[in-house]
Amino acid sequence: MASRPEPASAAASVGASYPLNIGEAARFSGVSAKMLRHYESLGLLGRVARTDSGYRQYSAADVHTLRFIKRSRDLGFSMAEIGELVSLWRNRRRASASVKRIAQQHVHELSARIEAMQSMQRTLQNLLQHCHGDERPDCPILDDLASRSALDAGQ
Repeated sequence: MASRPEPASAAASVGASYPLNIGEAARFSGVSAKMLRHYESLGLLGRVARTDSGYRQYSAADVHTLRFIKRSRDLGFSMAEIGELVSLWRNRRRASASVKRIAQQHVHELSARIEAMQSMQRTLQNLLQHCHGDERPDCPILDDLASRSALDAGQ
């Protein structure tokens, strides 16, 4: 099993008395208990210690890993990408080129999504300009939606 990184600073453990139960780990990491269990089920945390009665016990390294995962999610990385990033983070022999490749691919995907959303925004702005928004029943917005759905159904 790969060793887990130690907390980057004392800030990771301020106010915490380790090991932590799931609620405390969730609070210190900023991740909900439900998501914490999900990340554990995906293997992103590795094996979490348990008490004799089966309660999870989280270490400072676990909380640090959860913060890493949360920051990765905040940046929009997919769970698969996060899995790769966590693995690379834990591997002190990694090549930074591997990390950069993942980040570059993610930036490319974000750019494509942004362009698609900007296109949607332009289309909707155009439709809004042509809609009178009055008491009349004719509506270019609904007409456009209906014509597009008819085209899609015919394909």
